[in-house]
Amino acid sequence: MKICAIICEYNPFHNGHKYLLEQARKLSGCDALLCIMSASFTQRGEAAVLPKFMRAEHAVLGGADCVIQLPAAFSVAPAEIFAQGAVSILKSIPAVKTLAFGSEVADGAAIEKAAEIFYDMNVEGNGNFRIDEIIEKHLAGGQSYKRSLALALEELGAKNSLVTSPNGILAIEYARAIKKLGANIEILPIERVGAGYGDVVLKDNFSSASAIRANLNSAAVAGNVPQYVLQPLKEVDIKGSKDRLDCLIRYALASADKRDMIRIFGCTEGLENKLKSDTALPAEEIIAKATNKRYTSSRIRRILIANMLGLYSDDTKRYIKEGTYIKPLAVRENLKAYILAELAKSSLPVIIKKMSLAAISAPCKRKYDLPKSSAEKCYASDRHADFVRALICGEEPEYDFTLKVVK
Repeated sequence: MKICAIICEYNPFHNGHKYLLEQARKLSGCDALLCIMSASFTQRGEAAVLPKFMRAEHAVLGGADCVIQLPAAFSVAPAEIFAQGAVSILKSIPAVKTLAFGSEVADGAAIEKAAEIFYDMNVEGNGNFRIDEIIEKHLAGGQSYKRSLALALEELGAKNSLVTSPNGILAIEYARAIKKLGANIEILPIERVGAGYGDVVLKDNFSSASAIRANLNSAAVAGNVPQYVLQPLKEVDIKGSKDRLDCLIRYALASADKRDMIRIFGCTEGLENKLKSDTALPAEEIIAKATNKRYTSSRIRRILIANMLGLYSDDTKRYIKEGTYIKPLAVRENLKAYILAELAKSSLPVIIKKMSLAAISAPCKRKYDLPKSSAEKCYASDRHADFVRALICGEEPEYDFTLKVVK
């Protein structure tokens, strides 16, 4: 079986996602489409608006054949780690041959060139400057981080439009992760249709997920999502979820040890002190006060969510190095046996039933004593993240040992 994979969040699943699935199937010539999806929290530092099993089912109804879980340690992380975590899991599945993704710049050669620059970090010529040194030069000149990165790529001979477009950075990081981890996977960039990733204005039928989340009470949402997604969105308690998330973020921040906070991706240069000093403010004000040219609002949100969930960079790097697990969330009924058989060939344990936990609970064979294996610790953090999201959204926690079988 030849599988084409897609790394996604589907927060929520919409018409643009459906189009990408259709194009990925057509252009890859695959036997099956496998989505690896953020479960309860996303890369923007937000709780998913709908539960993971429901979103996985929506994806299969929309054209995917199977959806597996992307652990929270990867989903609430910078683009580099988000990509490496997902690719580390996909690499373990022998049948995964292609990684498809939407991009405003659907130029595979340009993406590979930029990924090479990111990977090597040293480029001959240009004074042998490291890319991060060039970025720092532009930051010191008053440019934003995103603009500094674009200028650095331009100086090193790559398309700077890759980082000025919403999905360009992820496209680069996917290609970079494949190279870094030695995965035998080809990239398949597909040109995005409709609104950009961060566009919050609703369109007629191809709005971004950001726009849909920002306008859940608008009648115009109906034209942008399949009918099976629309009804659950109408039942989302937007205000209640926001209020409960605010309380949890501030409580976790007030309780946090600064020594733990500096273990979070991106929490550098004394940022932990700045964040803790503003604990009395609403979360949105904490984020606004900490956002500047160097620190984007998404980065601050991720730090606050990672702090709330206890997700630390040293643990996450260990998960990438030592491996985690595969947790199928939903599968197409007529391909269930074939796909699960392919997942079973993975070097990682597959978690479907409670008895599957025995596969990740073996003692960790390392030079120093650790209480849990990487897979076991990662899985425990995901169960915790699911529970916290349920609290935020006013829902009952889902029974995790589930597999949605979709006709």
